[in-house]
Amino acid sequence: MVKAVVLGAAGGIGQPLALLLKNNPLVTQLGLYDIVNTPGVAADLSHISTPAKVEGYLPADDGLTKTLTGAEVILIPAGVPRKPGMTRDDLFKINAGIVKDLATAIAKTAPKAFVLVISNPVNSTVPIVAEVFKKHGVFDPKRLFGVTTLDVVRASTFVSEILGDLSLSKDVVVPVVGGHSGVTIVPLLSQSTHPLPSSLAKTDYDALVNRIQFGGDEVVKAKNGGGSATLSMAYAGAEFAFKVIRALKGEKGLVAPSYVSLEADPSGAAELTKELGQELAYFSSNIELGTDGVAKISPLGTLTDAEKALVSAAVPELAKNIQTGINFVAEASRL
Repeated sequence: MVKAVVLGAAGGIGQPLALLLKNNPLVTQLGLYDIVNTPGVAADLSHISTPAKVEGYLPADDGLTKTLTGAEVILIPAGVPRKPGMTRDDLFKINAGIVKDLATAIAKTAPKAFVLVISNPVNSTVPIVAEVFKKHGVFDPKRLFGVTTLDVVRASTFVSEILGDLSLSKDVVVPVVGGHSGVTIVPLLSQSTHPLPSSLAKTDYDALVNRIQFGGDEVVKAKNGGGSATLSMAYAGAEFAFKVIRALKGEKGLVAPSYVSLEADPSGAAELTKELGQELAYFSSNIELGTDGVAKISPLGTLTDAEKALVSAAVPELAKNIQTGINFVAEASRL
């Protein structure tokens, strides 16, 4: 029996994410919460012939508590999508309070659940959830994840396009480390399971890196004010959630990228810190999943000079993003 919950289930990410979860036979209960339309989304999904019993709640009548009760895996896509001209600072100002309030409810109702944060900017919202959990005395670094899978999905797709065969996209795996926005996204293309052509020009390589880092901008521009990456994000979020659920059920050897607290694996963190040359509280790397969440944080491995330069550019920006999240909770607590 696995109860999965989507907070922000009526939104652009939430609805397709809920659909994908409903379609997974490992999910036997699906709890949906949003400030509008959730009962309708739940009624619609409940007609699908898969095992999960679906319930949808609104804020009234303690709906958030009802949704979270018994939750084992919680996905948080709640918040406002990025629009053209909106900076990540703008996005943070809007979404930070939403994430903080949801984290407070989780801390009180489902403190042992695996929490998967999708709400952007992930580099800062994950520290917000952690700080809230710490204040409630329930923080377990092994059970908190920032979902960065979309960066890997994009890298797989874009590399297969360069290789001229999209049928390879499910097999192409490119480790993507660092964080989940702009220059903090570091694709380790030298470690791709399917190497890039040796004839690939440096300008084409740089364009590929830039496209992986700023793929979200491509979607925001194409939607022309109609939202950000919702369908691809729902797909990526579900892919990561399915691995977490499989690990929860006891499957071994599952590895996925995720932005996590380095407290989750002190020995892995020590090796990673040595590679980075600076201590960070959070970082996205390949992690091994276990029944308790994060089992192991993997090091970066051998990098090219170009990749080392990307990591060097990512680290200071990540440090700033992390501090922004920590400061937000500290300031909110003083009010």
